[in-house]
Amino acid sequence: MGRQDHYHVYVIELSKDVLYKGRFRKANPGYVTGKPCVYVGMTGLDPDVRFDKHKAGIQSNRFVKQFGLCLLPDLYELYNPMSYDSARDLEVELAIDFREAGYGVWQA
Repeated sequence: MGRQDHYHVYVIELSKDVLYKGRFRKANPGYVTGKPCVYVGMTGLDPDVRFDKHKAGIQSNRFVKQFGLCLLPDLYELYNPMSYDSARDLEVELAIDFREAGYGVWQA
């Protein structure tokens, strides 16, 4: 693993309260009631460190800061670490897959 292969994708569970936010609902017209709501991201940091930064308001996504509950490593650990390009592409692919499965998804 070289320096270029230190990127990670990660998935954060969001509280269902995020569904009260119009922007989130609008981004998820196919949301299936009862399915999880998640944030999908990528980082050059360890996902645990990145989650802590979100919650502390450091380069944070507002939905994660307000509604983030926990990381969901079972949904992403098998992919990490990887190159920047791979992480960027996989972030988008995971978000699409989760949306198609009826999840509520926010992806930055």
